[in-house]
Amino acid sequence: MSGAGIAFTVEDGIARITLDRPDAGNAITLPLAQAMLAAAIRCENDPAVRCILITGNGRLFCAGGDVPLLAGAGDRRPEVLSELIATLHAAIQRLVRGSKPLVTMVNGPAAGAGFSLALLGDVVVAARSAHFTAAYGAIGLTADGGLSWLLPRLVGLRKAQEIILTNRRIKADEAEAIGLVTRMVDDDALTDEGLRVARALADGPVRALSAARALLYDSFETGLETQLDRELRSMATAGAATESEEGLAALLEKRRPDFRGV
Repeated sequence: MSGAGIAFTVEDGIARITLDRPDAGNAITLPLAQAMLAAAIRCENDPAVRCILITGNGRLFCAGGDVPLLAGAGDRRPEVLSELIATLHAAIQRLVRGSKPLVTMVNGPAAGAGFSLALLGDVVVAARSAHFTAAYGAIGLTADGGLSWLLPRLVGLRKAQEIILTNRRIKADEAEAIGLVTRMVDDDALTDEGLRVARALADGPVRALSAARALLYDSFETGLETQLDRELRSMATAGAATESEEGLAALLEKRRPDFRGV
């Protein structure tokens, strides 16, 4: 996976996916999208991975799709776009619907599909120098990467319309204020804060966290009664698992739970 536009490592339960085309703003090519899909599959199936962290190498987090690639595609542009986006979407679906909590560490500007990737995290930590732009309208294209699904859920339809249709740049402090990101930190504190969050999630009850992620995502498509039933079933399943047994025992014994050991 490393070397095809991303760098991939697993250490202390954290899988780190780094977009690694710094000279091109980490723009997304087909090989990069394929490497992301391979990394997402690896994370889903590797029991050593307890949390996933996505970040970028260099000044930008991700500039979106590779513009020279699209500009040079000519009459094949619909075919090139379809293959590229289908691969990227397969990776995104696995990351969002997978069984591992996800952190995005936004080290710099994010545009287009890079904006989408930045928002994927259950926790999104952004550097003060980061900013966010939809950018699609500037090149006559429409949103991808789940942006049209995520953005209205995070900031509401009216503000999502403005962000996507006008290409207005959202600076990191505003992104924090309107709920696009979880928190903003100074650039030199980004890595420490991102890793702190990832380690805390990796130390947690990952199977229960996965079930909680699913409940939150599904809540937008269900009525109250259906969601209550899903909560009941999820809680009963979690209550039968070793994570719950360990957590309850640790609470009664006044010690720190060891979820990694169960």
